[in-house]
Amino acid sequence: MKPKFAIGVDLGATTVKTGLVSSSGKILYQNKLPTNGHLGPSAVIQQIELSVRDAMVHADGKKPAGIGIGAPGVVDDEGVVKWPPNMKRWNEVPLAREVKKIFRRYQIKVENDANAAAIAESKFGAGRKFPDFLFVIWGTGVGGGIILDHKIYRGPSGGAGEIGHISINYEGPKCNCGNYGCVESYVGQRYLSQRTAERLKDQPESMIAQLVGGDFTKLEPMYIAQAAQQGDRLAREMLAEAATLLGVALAGVMNTMDLRVSIIGGGISAAGGFVLQAVEESVRSRVLTPLRRDIKVLQAQLGNNAGILGAAGLVL
Repeated sequence: MKPKFAIGVDLGATTVKTGLVSSSGKILYQNKLPTNGHLGPSAVIQQIELSVRDAMVHADGKKPAGIGIGAPGVVDDEGVVKWPPNMKRWNEVPLAREVKKIFRRYQIKVENDANAAAIAESKFGAGRKFPDFLFVIWGTGVGGGIILDHKIYRGPSGGAGEIGHISINYEGPKCNCGNYGCVESYVGQRYLSQRTAERLKDQPESMIAQLVGGDFTKLEPMYIAQAAQQGDRLAREMLAEAATLLGVALAGVMNTMDLRVSIIGGGISAAGGFVLQAVEESVRSRVLTPLRRDIKVLQAQLGNNAGILGAAGLVL
């Protein structure tokens, strides 16, 4: 008889979130612990162990299908996590093997966190009825995953889906990755906030300035989104501009992969329907003519639970 639940671990830079997830995608229990990423890989693995053991206490003695882990960084086929951002002294760590040493009785699978979120939307969210789609996380940065025939496309080394590092202007600003003009360097959290702060110098009457108390160093996309939802003109202009630029990158992927559907999650995507509409219009105007009629840009459905759900989906 197929197990009715699995354990999903959402490994982030600051927190480890772990949950018991049913085969239908319901989170039966979850916890949250600090990652302790500043203390190195051993400390992080210890936190994963603590969170998983706590979740197992709530499994009523039943055996889960396995343990899935969504982790930042590039993850190869063997579950080696390579160079995750904001993790100290972590170059390449065989995370699947190390966790298997602790939980020998269980199947262990590790996947990139954006790929895990894409899997979650495919199994339990907005992508259930679409066998093929492009998944995008638009928040602090821009990440993503590619679903083909209901399965994640990882590429030969696990690095497929790095949508944020598509260059849309070879003379553009330098990105953290070292390239120039990446879409992330235009629409990621830090860059979007910086550009908005520049515009606010000429439009100090904007509601955005009021929300940050006039201190532009506090500016984050959530304030831009709040102002946009209340009709602030500058906020809507900035988000619409960012959405158009994101659409340029997505159109390139959709042309290359012959995809019709893009599902967008992350904090900035929730700013309002006009943002997704702007992304869709940008994509539609740039894809090949035969693709245009069927283009869809949809809001992801699972929010902050996507990491846990997708990680569990690796073994369900």
